[in-house]
Amino acid sequence: MKRNKAILYCRVSTDKESQQTSLARQEDELVKMAQQHGIEVSDCLSEVASGYELDRDNLLFLLDQAKKQTFTHLLVTDETRIGRGRARTAILYQLQKYGITIYTCHNDGALHLSEADEMVFEIVAIVEEYQRKLHNLKIKRGMRRAIEKGFHPERNLKDTGSGGRSKKDLPIEEIVRLREKKLTFHDIAVTLNGLGYHCSKATVHRRFQQYEQTKSDELI
Repeated sequence: MKRNKAILYCRVSTDKESQQTSLARQEDELVKMAQQHGIEVSDCLSEVASGYELDRDNLLFLLDQAKKQTFTHLLVTDETRIGRGRARTAILYQLQKYGITIYTCHNDGALHLSEADEMVFEIVAIVEEYQRKLHNLKIKRGMRRAIEKGFHPERNLKDTGSGGRSKKDLPIEEIVRLREKKLTFHDIAVTLNGLGYHCSKATVHRRFQQYEQTKSDELI
């Protein structure tokens, strides 16, 4: 059975001496709560920043670790330590999305979301799901248009796993060939993304321009 691991997160808004004392007090309270609930503490993060601000180094580190599933619980003295206003809503949604359980000293255990929060999160989840569907439809459309113009991905591209490709690995020959078949740079980018080459329309356009420039230089 996987043991619960927690990150403690402490935050104050200013670097005044009284606020620094608050950071130490928050950490003491969180350590005690972790012990009471039998949760192993893997890290303790402290921050001096406004709760309305998303650009916080330790907060971003925290969210990155949540995405990697390196911990199961986030412990804070109260939910305002996580954030305030819209920042709070955005952060709570991300943590819920990654399956992180939030404990607060104020609740003496798990944080209970309000009906308003749950409604907002449900709406956002629906929007994200439709965004994924639209993205997949664009990929299918790009692939279909490329194939209709004679493109054969199983024959023309090698090692097209889903691990992604660096800039230098983009198949310039295929970009040129698809461009010659009158596909737009957008459709070419969508096609390559569907094959595991993560690139934007701008990147494809830039690589094509570089290719054209190289050809021109060779003719001089």
